[in-house]
Amino acid sequence: MKVVGLGDNVVDKYEHIRVMYPGGNAMNFAVFARQLGVQAAFLGAFGDDPEGEHVAESARQEGVDISRCRRYHGENGCARVRLENGDRVFLGSNRCGVLRTEGLRLGPEDYEYLLGFDLIHSGIFGFAEEEIRTLKERGARISFDFSSSFTKEYLEQVLPYVDYPVFSCSHLEMGEMERLLEYAAGQGCALTLCTRGESGAWLADGKTVYRQRPYLVEARDTMAAGDSFLTCFLVNYLNESQKNPGGHEAAITVSLERAAQFAANQCMVDGSWGHGVRY
Repeated sequence: MKVVGLGDNVVDKYEHIRVMYPGGNAMNFAVFARQLGVQAAFLGAFGDDPEGEHVAESARQEGVDISRCRRYHGENGCARVRLENGDRVFLGSNRCGVLRTEGLRLGPEDYEYLLGFDLIHSGIFGFAEEEIRTLKERGARISFDFSSSFTKEYLEQVLPYVDYPVFSCSHLEMGEMERLLEYAAGQGCALTLCTRGESGAWLADGKTVYRQRPYLVEARDTMAAGDSFLTCFLVNYLNESQKNPGGHEAAITVSLERAAQFAANQCMVDGSWGHGVRY
């Protein structure tokens, strides 16, 4: 299996300790997938500053292919963070830096490259909505993290081109989350994942809604817990589905369980996936 993260990378600067860690939803997906044993790549944009170089070098050390990435003059994506009892609190960001200002600028060869992957993952902070539409129209399988920042208009724009949408739903009432699951199924999404932090995760396939309870731990750092969950679920689900095409329900339940364990382990890691340096 080959997967690729398309879009954002950042450094998360922990202001209370003056240490920065590599991260970003699409980059985290690629790194976690590689840790899970599958071939993984990242296609995005780095700034030509020390922050961008640190993320790029950290990704190389993790075994992620970044050979197709752009490098632009300017600031890499950066978020300012502090920890409060293990929970990350975001203080602000430069809104993905050069990725937002310069874009991905994909050409024909890039599209052919991306179409060679079994799954393309992007998200709301990846500035890749038009690229996702083009890729889906050409037959790609797409997962997309809408985070908690989505609007009805944004869903209408993007959801029809997504196979596996992911939503952060801790801020929603249960009824609102259930309506969101129904809406995504109505848009043709194959599986829809909603995470609710310590309350666990819900997944719908258009017929059945599954719930996965979390493995509760004394978290060291919850950064990227959701990203680790979605990555582990998707990688395992696709693997299980390939091995046993008729075992849809078993693939879901096994993959949700593995994802919960992987996310719990991730909560014991500093930053998204380590590689902290002082700044």
